[in-house]
Parts: sequence; C-alpha cells; structure tokens
Amino acid sequence: MTRRGRHARPNRWHRRWAGLWVSDEGRVSAFVMVLTTGILTLAGLTLDGGLALAAKIKANGQAEAAARAAAQAIDLNAYRSTGQLHLLPAQAVAQGQRYLAGVGARGTVTITGDTATVTITTSQRTQLLGLVGISTLSVHGHGSAHPQPGLARTRP
Repeated sequence: MTRRGRHARPNRWHRRWAGLWVSDEGRVSAFVMVLTTGILTLAGLTLDGGLALAAKIKANGQAEAAARAAAQAIDLNAYRSTGQLHLLPAQAVAQGQRYLAGVGARGTVTITGDTATVTITTSQRTQLLGLVGISTLSVHGHGSAHPQPGLARTRP
C-alpha cells in the first residue's frame, strides 16, 4: 500500500472525532464566555481600582492642602496679646473653600476648636467596569490641620 493510499482512507480515530468537530463550528462555548468575562472583570478591577486609588491620593492631597490653608486664618490680636493661637472660624472656612475652588474640588470645611477639617467627595469614572454595570466609583479625601507657632529663636 502506498503512502498516498494509506492516508486516503479515514482511520478509526478520524471517523470517531470528525463528527464532533463539524458540529462545533462557529459556536462559542459557555466556558470561553465565562472565562472572558472573568478576565475582563479582573482587568477592570485592576485598572479602575488603580485609577480610584490615584483619585483618592489626589483628593487626600487637596483636602490636606485646603486644611492647611484654613489653619492659616489665625486671630493675630489674640496671638500678639496672649501668645495663644486661635482660629477665626468664618475666615478659616472661607480660606479653605477658596483653596478648594482654586483646585476645582468641592468639599466641606469645618472648624472644631483650633482644628480645620476638610472632607472631599468626588467620583471617578470607570474604564472597564462599565462593562459589568459599574460606571463610577465614589472617592473620599480627608485632611485636617491646626495652627502651629513659627520657629523659636535659638540661643547662640
């Protein structure tokens, strides 16, 4: 028997599996769909989680800077007469809000005693998690500051 003749006839294995291959043409199995969805979800968590973390770091930085700006609103008359640092609440809130407006953020500035506290809430749009129905992630930033006296003179 020639080589050509041997391959011309289908063997037992070919007959057994040929019907399965023909019947599977053009179909996507459920396993591939579930696996693809899982991989895209994990990629979305990675990408969008990183973007949310970066937005949180930015919001924390803005909140801390706004709190420092608010903590600069000290009562100079009281400081000059008694040496004690006290905040002017209305002026401190205004300075904190002015800073937030300058950087394009929105948040709340509260004064408790001599501590300025700023809370920022923003939303981060998602890139891949939108495919599974999550279009935005809420991000919060928090910062607080209180006035400190300047450098004291050192003795020579």
